[in-house]
Amino acid sequence: MALKAGIVGLPNVGKSTLFNCLSSAKAQAANFPFCTIDAQMGQVSVPDERLNRLAEIVHPGRIVPAVCDIVDIAGLVKGASKGEGLGNQFLANIRECDAIIHVLRCFEDPNIVHVDGSVDPVRDKEIIDAELQIKDLDTVENRIKKVEKQAKVGGDKLAKVELDVLLRYKEVLEKGLSARTVTFESEEEQEAARGLFLLTTKPVLYVCNVDDSSASSGNAYTQAVAEAIQGEEAEMLIISAQTEADIAELETYEEKQMFLEDMGLEESGCNRLIKAIYHLLTLQTFITAGEMEVKAWTFRKGWKAPQCAGVIHTDFEKGFIRAEVIKYEDYIHYGSEAAVREAGKMGVEGKEYEVQDGDIMHFRFNV
Repeated sequence: MALKAGIVGLPNVGKSTLFNCLSSAKAQAANFPFCTIDAQMGQVSVPDERLNRLAEIVHPGRIVPAVCDIVDIAGLVKGASKGEGLGNQFLANIRECDAIIHVLRCFEDPNIVHVDGSVDPVRDKEIIDAELQIKDLDTVENRIKKVEKQAKVGGDKLAKVELDVLLRYKEVLEKGLSARTVTFESEEEQEAARGLFLLTTKPVLYVCNVDDSSASSGNAYTQAVAEAIQGEEAEMLIISAQTEADIAELETYEEKQMFLEDMGLEESGCNRLIKAIYHLLTLQTFITAGEMEVKAWTFRKGWKAPQCAGVIHTDFEKGFIRAEVIKYEDYIHYGSEAAVREAGKMGVEGKEYEVQDGDIMHFRFNV
């Protein structure tokens, strides 16, 4: 399944530097507002050490990790919801993304200008939140005008459900809250909510971009952000984009690990970021392992075997018969598929089996 995350933030907060580290792309990163104009697209592999360990056993022709598309979106400014700066383009690019990576400047540097003249990540966050909320409120109010008559006069049941959803969204948006703070119980309400494609329903990962000295511990700015997002249904990560850029310049794995150790970090910020996005979107991976390839496949937590089979090919889901499942730990412990079978540790599962993260799957189907 395709996954796209958009990097957003005010101008000059480190978006393009982070994007370049994640995707090995070369988006322009310069010390002036709107140096990014057109959205830049890159692709990053999802880090998963399990693939390497399985490859040591299987010796496949290739290893294929799961991937995530990352979009570097032009910086947003106050008034974007009304078209200021590159507002309309910015908002259209966000609408196409599954998740938002909201980069906040949490470092001092007199050589890097701030579009509002001073460093205040909570203020910056509120600027972008407000612009997205204003745009959503405009969308909701326009939609209310279209469905209100159908719901109240025409007796359209689905229109009534949609109107109820719209009115709940309108209430929270007018309070300066994001639409994702609203939850719906019924399937009809959830379906109506999804159909609105509101910007502030998208899950958000706030990335606090700090200086090198704060990469492992954070600072007063990151503490302020953590307090500001409490109860917001969002996640936060501390990263030094400049540190990540320095790591990206190193050639060998050993050099990168030594650099991380010197910084007091166990894992690169880029790896932690991609894992955080997966967690935010409740995504997991199952694995197929054979002589041709060891490959990770992305699925949503809670999916059953036929749905996961459909990730590989729609025919697998249509003609699903059963799934042969090996737990990753068992594969590593016994050392081969044959040994797992011999030990009776291979599961044969039907349509109701809920696939687990790291399951090694083989699907039987007939079309």
